[in-house]
Amino acid sequence: MKVLVTNRRARFEYELLERFVAGLALTGSEVKSVREGRVNLQDGYVTFEGGEAFLVNVHISPYDNAGYAGHEPLRRRKLLLHKREIRRLAGKVAEKGLTAVPLALGVEGNWIKLEFALAKGKRLHDKRETIRRRTLDREAEAAVKFRR
Repeated sequence: MKVLVTNRRARFEYELLERFVAGLALTGSEVKSVREGRVNLQDGYVTFEGGEAFLVNVHISPYDNAGYAGHEPLRRRKLLLHKREIRRLAGKVAEKGLTAVPLALGVEGNWIKLEFALAKGKRLHDKRETIRRRTLDREAEAAVKFRR
């Protein structure tokens, strides 16, 4: 999958447990906006209602050349998954503390795909530990580079 848009915030805010890829039911103008990368995944999440999965709170900017038949930027978009996958994921999300967050939006052939993950929210001290570890890794890399 060629990634067009990523959700870097999700990797920081959540501990990612299991990843999935799903198709998206989009309108033509939405597809063109996604291909231009005019998407904001940061506040998005996946909900499960009535045996279906929906991507909620993801902003896809209106396509400039769409004319009068544009689209609603924040509408709920249906995810294309098998029923058994939806049932399994809905059961896991119903567990305490688990949510499904979008990680990336990309193109696979001619199809727009969403990569999302089952995730557990990090506590403040976990986020601080992530920052600390990232800083130490960066400093170690710089020290190795400097010694050459």
